[in-house]
Amino acid sequence: MASVPQPTLPLFYNDLMPLNSRDHAKWRMTPVEGMKWIAGQHAVPVTVDEFVQVQRFCPIVFSAGSDSVPLALMGLNEGVNTFFDEDGKPTDDVYVPAYARRYPYMLARLTPDAQELSLCFDPTFAGIGDSKKGEPLFEKDGKPAPAVTGALEFCEKFEEAGARTQAVIAELNKHDLLMDGEVSITANENSDMPYIYRGFRMVNEEKLRALDAETVKAWTNNGIMALIFAHLFSMDTMRVIFSRQVAQGKMPAQVPQGAA
Repeated sequence: MASVPQPTLPLFYNDLMPLNSRDHAKWRMTPVEGMKWIAGQHAVPVTVDEFVQVQRFCPIVFSAGSDSVPLALMGLNEGVNTFFDEDGKPTDDVYVPAYARRYPYMLARLTPDAQELSLCFDPTFAGIGDSKKGEPLFEKDGKPAPAVTGALEFCEKFEEAGARTQAVIAELNKHDLLMDGEVSITANENSDMPYIYRGFRMVNEEKLRALDAETVKAWTNNGIMALIFAHLFSMDTMRVIFSRQVAQGKMPAQVPQGAA
């Protein structure tokens, strides 16, 4: 069973292997307790389809660099997730991004020049294996069982949402609307040394206000403007996440310059 060739594995994945009825005919999927893969992850990718749900709980920012992706910040420092404990069990009500719910599956190209995407999985995931318990991955005739067809459908919808997300990012870049972000938060009234968070991008409100009327109308009609406002409104939850870190005792030991 060969792994999928990959120069860099995506977040959460330790390996990728194509799923097929020949090698995995008797494999099953068993429930696991907690989402251990999300534990300690402070930033999780999200699609534009999820902005409205995410902005109720977390700041939505954009990763640094030219190929920005939207991220839900579940913590403001590396290794800190204020919504999940070390076993991956939720400690509070939160929207779980589709990227995290997709694991251990994902669609990938089996070869660099392949035109089609194939359903793959992380073979290190404890819930999938050659077991007598759990839900079968394939029927006796080799056809995919509901566990696989459901995963495939979810992954296909995720890819579609990802394409829509890339299109929105392209529009933001076309109008040069993303800028380097910085947030300064003081732990308490008696402190004059704020925590500074950088390393992310956000929409430049000044340039947003200067957009031409034609673009504003188009973005209002196609929903991009609503997504921008969801992102901007979500930035208010930066201080909420900060307060959660303080309450959970997960602040850096030294006053500092953290990176979102």
